[in-house]
Amino acid sequence: MSGLAPWLNLVRFSHSIFALPFALCGAWLAAGGPPPLFDLLLIVLCAVSARTAAMGFNRLVDRHIDRRNRRTAARELPAGVLTPLAVGALVLFSSALFFLGAFALNPLAGYLATPVLAVLLGYSLVKRFHWCAHGVLGLALALAPLGAWVAVRGAVDGDAWPVLTLALAVWTWVAGFDLIYACQDADFDRGAGLHSIPGRFGVAAALSASAALHVVTVVALLGTAFLAGLGLPFLVALALASALLVWEHRLVRPDDLSRVDAAFFTINGWVSVALFLGLALDLAL
Repeated sequence: MSGLAPWLNLVRFSHSIFALPFALCGAWLAAGGPPPLFDLLLIVLCAVSARTAAMGFNRLVDRHIDRRNRRTAARELPAGVLTPLAVGALVLFSSALFFLGAFALNPLAGYLATPVLAVLLGYSLVKRFHWCAHGVLGLALALAPLGAWVAVRGAVDGDAWPVLTLALAVWTWVAGFDLIYACQDADFDRGAGLHSIPGRFGVAAALSASAALHVVTVVALLGTAFLAGLGLPFLVALALASALLVWEHRLVRPDDLSRVDAAFFTINGWVSVALFLGLALDLAL
């Protein structure tokens, strides 16, 4: 396991819990319940391989930046635990798996794999040019439920509105919690010439923007519930997720970012799991 650990740490494999439950939500909505097992396995393969490619690419292109940042200097590439060549090979292999899985699902999923991967990889470069990188990350993860819908249906048809509002919820949710996480590097970003909302507008403004985005998240999820005809199980899960988001914002303040990790990792993991379980239970009843 010691040989595998650096790779799992590199791509933050445990953070798959952020996007994967929403990919499953998209699949469940498309199928009106559990999708066919073969489709489900391919959706999981695509979600994990695409995320691995994106994280590996992020670590690869950011390795010189990470080396200069005290918070990230111990990551596997700056620390020399893994080589750029090896990580590049991981990115190529994961990308190939993603394409194979997408084309195995249906032709439309396969054709859309290229622009999807372009967004996932392109996110890592945006902060060099513009502070909207948080929104691009949100868009990247919002593609998970949309992609799962296409994987099951093979089309984006007239009854796709529930998954579109779900994608909006994921977009604003991810952009919001990424703003919180980015507050840790506001000073470094300014000094390194990188662009972020905390670095450009300040930590207090970033936290306010994050809270506003999470209000949109809750409203969009209510829209999903209405459009999909979801009932009490999902609404209970949504109430729990909303309470977790409120707690997340109570954990961080402009003058105290010591609990960012708890706000970013633990709480948001529970948000995604709770919403998927609520949706799956609702569709099963």
